[in-house]
Amino acid sequence: MAPCLGAARLYLSGMPKLPALPPEHVSAIIEMALSDHASFTDITTDFGLSPDQVKALMRRELKPGSYNAWRKRVRAFGDRRETYK
Repeated sequence: MAPCLGAARLYLSGMPKLPALPPEHVSAIIEMALSDHASFTDITTDFGLSPDQVKALMRRELKPGSYNAWRKRVRAFGDRRETYK
């Protein structure tokens, strides 16, 4: 039985488009996103990616559990500080 890829395509089609980025930029963006000292605004200023694009990049590059832990931490930290991610 073939896997159902229709749902995966539908899910991925709703994700923001990411520009082609060199591997060193991807690494730098991930490092900034994982840092507790950089906000989405900092990443937008340095690389021109929107917060949704950063989230899509992180989802693509991290393992699912790592991505979920990062989003949970970012949301919790953002609730405490207005200017965070």
